[in-house]
Amino acid sequence: MSNSLGKQERLRHRSAIDEIFRTGKSISVFPYRVYFRLNELPAVPAAANFPKTLFGVGVGKRYFKKAVDRNRIKRLTREAYRLQKHALAQAMSTNDKNLDLFFVFTGKSLPRFEECQVAIANALTRVQKQISGTA
Repeated sequence: MSNSLGKQERLRHRSAIDEIFRTGKSISVFPYRVYFRLNELPAVPAAANFPKTLFGVGVGKRYFKKAVDRNRIKRLTREAYRLQKHALAQAMSTNDKNLDLFFVFTGKSLPRFEECQVAIANALTRVQKQISGTA
């Protein structure tokens, strides 16, 4: 598995993100609120090459008025996820479902990268436990 976070691994469609908020579950790991949803794999032959986990991140304008700050938080979050996604990918490899993850930053101050890494690791562990409990 590659160590990158390519375009095909990202949640990009507004309808998919809305569906996560509408029908998915959520957990809170400060400074993030993590929304996730298990869904069926597409029934097309190309599904074998399709990633089993899709990832997205968002930061609200309420506390971070400047786009520079919001983009920095998103960049830190994506990097922390990219470095730690392999454990979740191994757990999903035994599952015949697809996982959509969306992280919403809820903190009020700019985080350091180490804080992001710890929070993402905790969040992924908790999501993994939830998935194994429902699968």
